[in-house]
Order: sequence, then structure tokens, then C-alpha cells
Amino acid sequence: MRFIIWIQILLLSISVGHAARIKDITNLAGVRDNQLIGYGLVVGLDGTGDKSGQAPFTDQTFRNMLLQFGIRMPEGRSVQLKNVAAVAVSATLPPFGRIGQKIDVTISSMGNAPSLRGGNLLMVPLRGADNQVYAMAQGNVVVSGFGARGSDGSKVSVNSTGTGRIANGATIERSIPMPYIQDGFITFELSEPDFTTAQRITETINRELGYSAAQPIDAGAVAVQVKRGLTKDNYLDRNSYVRFISDLQNLKVNPGEAAARVVVNSRSGTIVVGQDVTISPIAVAHGNLSVSVKENPYVSQPNSFSRGRTVKGNDSDVNIQQQNLRAFVFAPGTSLKELVDAINRVGVAPGDLIAILEAMKQAGALHADLEVI
Repeated sequence: MRFIIWIQILLLSISVGHAARIKDITNLAGVRDNQLIGYGLVVGLDGTGDKSGQAPFTDQTFRNMLLQFGIRMPEGRSVQLKNVAAVAVSATLPPFGRIGQKIDVTISSMGNAPSLRGGNLLMVPLRGADNQVYAMAQGNVVVSGFGARGSDGSKVSVNSTGTGRIANGATIERSIPMPYIQDGFITFELSEPDFTTAQRITETINRELGYSAAQPIDAGAVAVQVKRGLTKDNYLDRNSYVRFISDLQNLKVNPGEAAARVVVNSRSGTIVVGQDVTISPIAVAHGNLSVSVKENPYVSQPNSFSRGRTVKGNDSDVNIQQQNLRAFVFAPGTSLKELVDAINRVGVAPGDLIAILEAMKQAGALHADLEVI
């Protein structure tokens, strides 16, 4: 009961409509993040590195690194590394990142190192999808997790100790151009494609500029011609591009109403019902049946001086209970509040509510998208 009430409070607190800035509901085409990845070694661990016999790539990487410094290890001789771990290094290169700027990196153990706490990442080149180096990472690894191990094999851990981060741990070595102006147009890509929202963005921009500069491409994008007097080759007025785009991004638009949707998380039992969910006339009945079987052991003892023998057995007691069947009827055009109130009166559990919603959708009475995640 309390679960359903909280859903109702959440839904009633949602406002019907609100204005949002264009920059909050769109992305500028051509402006994007880029993922970087690298491979390297973390050294200086307190005996929590990779075991060489179980992670041979760590030994190979260590040997290759020593060769770069003119040190050759004897062939066929195993190196017992306790303070070294092979790691994967990942980072995100932000749009308009400039050479010399710092970005954060994430360090993840690739072998069997139980902890990266106290380690130091040696210089690692970070590459993009084109295999080009865009940043260099190095620094002390900060691990938020904690772990302790006893001599008898028992252990306690909080979060993961095999993953850490280095704040500002990488330096950008190459920038990526962001061609946000294409043939004299900029394009706003909607985060949630919707024809109504695209049309409203177009009307708002044209009304602000005073001429038909914007035109919707489809439900997911709106193209805008740059301000009159600005051309792609007008480098002297390049700051005008920034001012022009900034003015457009800060315009406020009322997004189109989202489609009616019911989202169900079958693992946690969370149910979120969106606005404008209606149902057709339908009757719903819900009840539970419980069966319990109890075994009562007994012993049959023969009379004295008889030739009988003791026999053991069980008496089965079967009990069937069924809760009172409850039903409720929905009239045509029932609103979301009436749906929640009716379910509250029945007092069903989250699992039962999921079953009711699925049955209503199957019967064609629930006019909303039912999404189970």
C-alpha cells in the first residue's frame, strides 16, 4: 500500500508543462566526446600486484619496458613481480579539448592484482579509435575501495580495490577539430526525438531572428542557417559564431508532451507511470491462493507379548486458503489518478501490480507503452 502511495505522490508532483532551454534538450551536431584507451603498468604496490605465473602478459610488458632503458632480462628466467600490475587506462576527450589541458583517467586491473592502492601509473599513451595518440597519462592512483585479508583466508572488502582514478592524470597532446558549421548551417540534434518539439524549436528560432533561418530536418534534428552576413570563410568575425550559437542555445522552448508510458523494473519492483496514461472500460479481479502441507509423524506400537512390530508413518494435513477475490471496474477514459486510487484500494504488492498492468496491456485496455526493464 505504501509503495503505491509513493508512486501517486511522485506522479502528482510532476508539472504538466515547463519551458526548457534549447541547450538542455539538444546537442550541437559535430560536437562530441571521444573515448581514449591505453595499456600500461602500475608499480609501487604493497605486495598486491599480479602473480607472474597466472598473468604472463604482466611479465612480458615489464620486460619490454626494461628493454627501452637498455636492460635485458635473461631468457627463460621467471621474474617474480609482487608490486607490479598490468592495467587498462581509459579516459574521455571532451569536445574542444586543447593541447596541454588535463583530463581524468580511470585505471582498471587486467590481471589478478587484488588491489591497486598506493600504486603509481607509469607513462601510458592514450589512443583513439583511429589508433592515434591523443593524450599521455601518468600519476598516483587513488582507490576509493578498501579491503583487508586475514591469514586464514578470510577477507572483507568495501567497493572495488581493483579500479582507481587519477584526477587530471592525462595531458592532451592532440586536439580534434569539431566541424559544427557545415555548409553555412548548424544543426541541433534533439536528445529525445519528437516532431512537436522540433517544430516548436524551429518556430522559436525564426521568431527570435526575424527570418526563416531554421528548418526541421526530421523529428530528431533542426538545421539553422548562420546569421546573415556571416560566411564560412569570414574568419575575422569568428567570435560572432560563438555569440550567435550562444543566443540560440539559451532560447526557451516548451517541449512536446512525451508519449504515455509505463516503465516497470521487474528486478526491483519499481513502477513509474507517465502522464496521459488512460485505460478503456475493463474489469480487473485479483486474488491469491495459498496451499500448505504439514506432515505429522506417528509411531504404531504393538500390544505386549504380541508378534507385531513397531511401524513409523506420517499423517498429511493439507490446507488450502484463498483470499477474498476483489474486483474493480474502470470507466471509459479513466485518468492516471483514478487508476492509482483503484489499485490502492485493492492493496496489491508490486509484483502483483506488474502482473495486472501486463494483463491490461495484453487485453488492449492500457493505452500506453509498457516497458519492462
